[in-house]
This record gives sequence, structure tokens and C-alpha cells, in this order.
Amino acid sequence: MSSGAVPARERFDWYADVISREVMPAALSSERPADFRGEAAVLDMGELRVARFELSPLRSRRTPAMIRRGDPEQYQLALVRRGTTSLSQHRHACTVGAGDFMLWDTSRPSDNEMPAGGGPVRATILMLPRTVLPLRAQRLDTMLARRIPGDRGISAVLASFMTALEEHGGDCGPEELGRLSAAAVSLAAACLAQHLDCGDRLPAEGRAQVLRQQIHAFIEHNLGDPELTPAAVAARHSISLRSLHQLFHGQAEGVHARIRRRRLEQCRAELVRSGPGADRVQAIAARWGFSGPAVFSRSFRASYGVSPTEFRSLSADAYCERRNGAGYGGTARPGKE
Repeated sequence: MSSGAVPARERFDWYADVISREVMPAALSSERPADFRGEAAVLDMGELRVARFELSPLRSRRTPAMIRRGDPEQYQLALVRRGTTSLSQHRHACTVGAGDFMLWDTSRPSDNEMPAGGGPVRATILMLPRTVLPLRAQRLDTMLARRIPGDRGISAVLASFMTALEEHGGDCGPEELGRLSAAAVSLAAACLAQHLDCGDRLPAEGRAQVLRQQIHAFIEHNLGDPELTPAAVAARHSISLRSLHQLFHGQAEGVHARIRRRRLEQCRAELVRSGPGADRVQAIAARWGFSGPAVFSRSFRASYGVSPTEFRSLSADAYCERRNGAGYGGTARPGKE
């Protein structure tokens, strides 16, 4: 939803009404209601929802009376993407900026204020039913209205996950969203547990999911390293190679397959973008960690049906037509022409 389709003089009142009806009852106020702009989008993932908000500075209060009128009974974990906001709840108070997380409980009174001079605020919010987090409520109470830095450790993995979810979640089907929902719960629980110093209290599958996400992030940041192998990944995460293989047993792909696929995808993207005078194919392959041109050429042809040089020589449209609609992302090798 967007206030852009509403007459300027009615935008703030319209937005306040929509939030109270569709999200939860709240008292919204603004120092500059005539200048207000607000947008919101919500993705239903089954067990939970993820929302994106971008809005002009305002103040939002939840009183006991409003909670009695309507309560989704959620913990809401927000990643602030832009701007600054202050939150007070359960005798705690914090001010957070871009890159930070903060947690609140919809079943408790709260006061959230965005400074008028701070510019628009953008946030991505995980709306987590109280029943899905495998942490005791008394422990979570200590995290309410506390700044959680999102630039390191599991918090950084969760921030990257939420960013990708906002950008690509709308393209996913119900089954995929169900799996992403489970991953979101596991990562959110691990992030909170880390700051509560009780990570070992997470269920075993939750810990495994968090470790898989950490490994995925490590792979993404090290694709260009030719020494990136399953053994190196296992050593970096202080587990045995056997444990690494067990961790990914039953998943869509193992560590070796993921490294190979992501390297090929990065090379393919560079070949699509490159033109006359661009780097040689061998240079691109080396930049993304392939040990030699022969290995790269064989892997590329096995995945895309043509050599890297042939691929580069074709326009994207010609390649799509030649592959009968298979597209650049297919993994099955087409038959010879």
C-alpha cells in the first residue's frame, strides 16, 4: 500500500487508519502531517509474515486499551535500513539506526518515535507469532527495546537473509516460502539467543539451520578463493568434514555443489555483461576461484551446454531462443544441435 494515491491532506489520517485496522491498533501522530508519505508491503509466509515499511517521521504508541482492542500476539523484530527510531517498552529504551535490529512485543505497551529531523525511516520487520520462538518469554523480555547491532556474527547473517527475503520473497511459491519461514524463525531465534548467551538452548535443528546459513554466507564471501573447498569450509567452522556432509545431508545441494554453482553463476553473469575489450575468459574464471581454464570450460559446458567463449559470443536473446526457452539458469544439458 502507498499513500501516493491519496490526496496530500488526507494521507496521514489514511495511513494511521490502515495501520490500526490491518496491522494492530495504535495511536499515530506527526509533527508534519501535511508532508507525510508512507508505503508498506507485507509478504505472508504461512507461519509468519515479513513487512517492509518506508515512512516519514512519526510517533506510534500502544496503550493497554489498544492492546485489549486488538493484539496479533507477536514478537516483531525490525531491521532498520534507513533513518533513526527510538523505542520504549517494558522499562527499557533504545535508539537504533541503519543496520541495527530492535525487538518489541505487541502484547505490551510501547512508544516508538522517529525524530522529525531524521528523514524518512525504512525498516524490514519479521512478524513472529509468540509461539514459534523456542526461547522463554521471561528471557525475551530482557531483549525488548534493546539495540542489537546487525553488522557481525549471526546478526549479520540474519540481516543479509532479511534483505534477500525482501528483494526476492515475492517470487517464491508457497512451498518455498514455507521453507524460508522456518529458516527465518531459526535465524531470528539464534540471533536473540546469542545476545542472551543461551545459544545452546536452541533445538538441534535450529542450531543446524543457523550453521547452514553461516556456511552459505561464508561461501558467498570467499568464492574467489581457489582454496575454498569443503575441507576449508569445515575447518573454518570448527567441524569435521564428515560433520559438514551430515549437516547438508537431505538438503537441495551439498557444499561442493553450491561452491561450483555459485562460481559458475558469477562467471556467467560477467560473460553476459562483458563486451569488446573485456577480460579474457580465463581471467574471469580465475577471479571466481577456478583452478584452470580446462576445469572451468568443462564445468561451464556441462551446466549450460556451450563453452564460455561461445556463450559470450551470443546475445542473451539469441541464447534463449537457441536453448528453446531453457534460459540461462537451467542446469540440464541441452542436446546437440
